Amino acid sequence: MQAKALNFLPFKPWPSFKLPPVRSVSFPDRVPQDISTSTPSQQLSISSQDEKISAYWDYQFLFMSQRSETDNPINLRIVEGSIPSDFPQGTYYLTGPGMFKDDHGSSVHPFDGHGYLRAFTFDGAKGEVTFMAKYVKTTAQVKEHDRDTGKWGFNHRGSFSTLKNKRKFGDTTVMKNVANTNVLRWNDRLFCLWEGGPPHEIQSMSLDTIGEFDLINDSDCLPMPSTNVRDTVDGGEIILDLVSSIVKPILYGVFKMPAKRLLAHYKIDASRNTLLMLACNAEDLLLPRSTFTFYEFDSNFKIQQKQEFRIPEHLMVHDWAFTDSHYILFGNRIKLDILGAMSAIGGYTPMVSALSVNHSNSTSPIYLLPRLPERAQGRDWKVPIEAPLQMWMLHMGNASEERDHKGNKQIQIQASGCSYKWFNFQKMFGYDWQSGKVDPWGMNEDKGENKLSSRLIKVSIELDAIGNCEKCCVSNLNDEWKQATDFPVINQEFGGSNNTYMYAAATSGVRQDLPYFPFDTVVKFNNVNNSIQTWSVGSRRFIGEPMFVSKGSAEDDGYILVVEYAVSEQKSYLVILDAKRIGETNAMVARLEVPKYLNFPLGFHGVWASKNSKT
Repeated sequence: MQAKALNFLPFKPWPSFKLPPVRSVSFPDRVPQDISTSTPSQQLSISSQDEKISAYWDYQFLFMSQRSETDNPINLRIVEGSIPSDFPQGTYYLTGPGMFKDDHGSSVHPFDGHGYLRAFTFDGAKGEVTFMAKYVKTTAQVKEHDRDTGKWGFNHRGSFSTLKNKRKFGDTTVMKNVANTNVLRWNDRLFCLWEGGPPHEIQSMSLDTIGEFDLINDSDCLPMPSTNVRDTVDGGEIILDLVSSIVKPILYGVFKMPAKRLLAHYKIDASRNTLLMLACNAEDLLLPRSTFTFYEFDSNFKIQQKQEFRIPEHLMVHDWAFTDSHYILFGNRIKLDILGAMSAIGGYTPMVSALSVNHSNSTSPIYLLPRLPERAQGRDWKVPIEAPLQMWMLHMGNASEERDHKGNKQIQIQASGCSYKWFNFQKMFGYDWQSGKVDPWGMNEDKGENKLSSRLIKVSIELDAIGNCEKCCVSNLNDEWKQATDFPVINQEFGGSNNTYMYAAATSGVRQDLPYFPFDTVVKFNNVNNSIQTWSVGSRRFIGEPMFVSKGSAEDDGYILVVEYAVSEQKSYLVILDAKRIGETNAMVARLEVPKYLNFPLGFHGVWASKNSKT
């Protein structure tokens, strides 16, 4: 197996520095007197201190709760450019956490924040865009929000948080489906998804919550093909089954976890008009094995295929990819932290304390799971291809495969990932569960060349005619691009096949104190001529995930939608970029202002729903 080393840009040293807790939503107009300005090795200059304060408060404004919702669509004011007349009619739906702090002093991690659905509806002929935003009325949201008084009181701590003034020992109020991670539109139906429970169906025009939709109810499932069930059961597997039988009643009955944890990332196979989804067994979070179940749905949500794969490794998967003949899992290795688990079950630390990153291997496992049971021959899918790099996979951009005249196959994977040493369950978004604050330097401190933040990579796998791996190479998606990058997206029509263009959110690196996150740049990659083009939002402004909107047959014939978080103004804007002109001075074709009272916090993932298409 041959490997191509990654050539990442070296990072600068990062001094230790502490700032006071957030007490106000207003940007300070002077340097607070109680901020220490010294480090072990140097005295910071006034300008350096001012920049740190600016960076700290800019980061806080990305996670300010929004209590307002809309009753009716609001016309957005165009502050620059105009809506193109050829812009497709449709709606851009974006979800993410909206509530981080209640009225009783408790704060939660962004992953545990209640889902706040935003909708931008386009009418290109009229040159108008309307905006709506509402909370997803999950069971937990209804319990924790008093509609009469408008007060919030968290009673479920979530997987990444703890609550103040709440009984600690034996606290089992962990699982709350916050529906804040992704949005699915399929067959004219709209859903908000979360990483640990069923989707919530949403009325697409009013954004009212219809309720949970049991998408993977086993009573309506096809039998799983026997070709993908373990052929033999060894002694170790018998022991794991015994432990599983003990763990299941606790997780299902006491902690109210669903038997199968449906992941928030799904895939659309446009060539087959098929929706692909993935679920994990809840108990496998605590066991040294992983069970993955793939579902394929037709346009009426009828399950066309269901396959279960049990892998003898303790893995965590957030996103995945597919090709014509494979489901592709880039496994992130984890392990059970016994002391952390005892503390978490006791209610003294977040439930995520039960898990830690497993650094024992220097490689990363890639599982090529047979999508077509009738073709499951040759290669043993239980044996992973070990990529010659320890990389925690964040988001998949795309995957494709090609077979030559001899039957050899080449698989290409494009994804974003970070080093295992950079990824930390306890510090995602810089959230400190003890103080309830978000610290920008949890995501931005320099951790050395072996502790790299998010990057886009390309994995090339060559298989012979019977599936044996002859070569696996890992490289940067583009060697010239060194900045922290995530949220890779493509023209969805090219999912699972060869794509030329990829778009992503990245940092320009101009903020010395926020070098890796949050992002302020849209970058466009051309995988054929190895070129890159960028568009940056400007000073003290950040962006979220870009969204491609197709308008023609060419792969990059369309627009990029991206939300701009202008923390200097405490406002949100929607920006429209011409996908073909990214890198040119006239790339931005329009910029629309969300009213300040509806300014919303950082979003996670979204979907473009064309008015003329059911998917």
